[in-house]
Amino acid sequence: MFETLTDKLSSAFARITSRGVLSEADIDSAMREIRVALLEADVSLPVVKEFIAKVKEQALGEKVVKSIKPGQMVVKIVHDELISLLGDENTGLNLNAAAPVVILMVGLQGSGKTTTTAKIAGRLKKHKRVLLASLDVYRPAAQEQLAQLGAQAGVDVLPVVKGEKPVEITKRALQTAKTGVYDILILDTAGRLHIDETLMQEAADVKKLANPAETLLVADALIGQDACNVAKEFNEKIGITGLVLTRIDGSSRAGAALSMKMVSGVPIKFLGTGEKLDEIEEFHADRIAGRILGQGDVVSLVEKAMENVDREETEKMAAKMMKGRFDLEDMLSQLRQIQKLGSMGSIMGMIPGLSKFKDQIEQAGIGDNLIKKQEAMILSMTRAERKNPEIIKASRKKRIAAGAGVEVHEVNKLLKSYEQMSTMMKRMGKMGGISGFSQMMKRNPAGGMFGGFGKRF
Repeated sequence: MFETLTDKLSSAFARITSRGVLSEADIDSAMREIRVALLEADVSLPVVKEFIAKVKEQALGEKVVKSIKPGQMVVKIVHDELISLLGDENTGLNLNAAAPVVILMVGLQGSGKTTTTAKIAGRLKKHKRVLLASLDVYRPAAQEQLAQLGAQAGVDVLPVVKGEKPVEITKRALQTAKTGVYDILILDTAGRLHIDETLMQEAADVKKLANPAETLLVADALIGQDACNVAKEFNEKIGITGLVLTRIDGSSRAGAALSMKMVSGVPIKFLGTGEKLDEIEEFHADRIAGRILGQGDVVSLVEKAMENVDREETEKMAAKMMKGRFDLEDMLSQLRQIQKLGSMGSIMGMIPGLSKFKDQIEQAGIGDNLIKKQEAMILSMTRAERKNPEIIKASRKKRIAAGAGVEVHEVNKLLKSYEQMSTMMKRMGKMGGISGFSQMMKRNPAGGMFGGFGKRF
């Protein structure tokens, strides 16, 4: 997400932060680079012009000129303006209306609207009783798709009645939600390949009948410069209360996020970060601004860890560490816990200062592919081999390599990494657990999960 923009902005900032004094020419040069970076990231031209004008006005101010580190002050100004552009406040869903609270999902066909409907329902079902209803009677199997996604998310879906029109489905959904004592009803409307009067009128009719507390426009982050037109049309003709950007993970440009909020005047509520039903996150302007500027997002990483990491499994692992015991079953568990947090690239992007090393780590073979290979190798072992790695000799290594589709030398690397981790765990047990571990890491910070690969950097 925003990789291209982050790289180009980092390059622009590197030139100004390395100077003790900034001239107007230096600032003009930096603004040109930032302007090009934003345009290449598909941010709309009017938004870029306004953004650059605000940043430049402050960057040429007396506060920057007289500051001890003027380059850093310019970075801070850009950071603050990015937050302002994306939305100063974190605005969650409005669920304060009388039950059933209605959420209306609108957008173009192919934007991921149906999947996003199920994702939001999955988040809400933890504390609310949710009912889904598909109003898409045009796209083949659209209603069946929502039924399947609802089942995966563990959420009830309104049964399909053949031949019903969207407004009729809406009436039945409202009645079912009331009699079934549901807290929330989410209506998934039909989309089109492009904006047309039929689409808008149908959505407007449904909205008038349902009186939703939230009308969310779902838009593909890859839509590019047309994002502003889509947001403007839906807002003017239907009236939207929030935005959901999908396929953020698949776009290194994703300038739509910087344009749509400003043009529509409504907040971004969620970001779709992948295809799985749990790959959606609440939008926080300050965190996204930090990611764009390569400053990381530790808060989101911690939240993701709290949601995805098995606490009971972690406690068992901690107990083993205290006793200095660690086998390949434990290593497999650790690899799976890491995968639950997302790709190595996304994890590193959330850690301040590490995003710039992502390419180097991939080139060194330390990334998602390595984790998958290590998992495959461990799964190719017998239970006895996982519990007692010392019995793995030449013939066993060949069998494991063949089973995992790798070379024998890669099995050797895995076992070497395991030995280093096992040694670390034993030291932790002898040195008093976590406190001893922290002291050891201060002396040898390059050690860790990937068996010393960090020394390459």
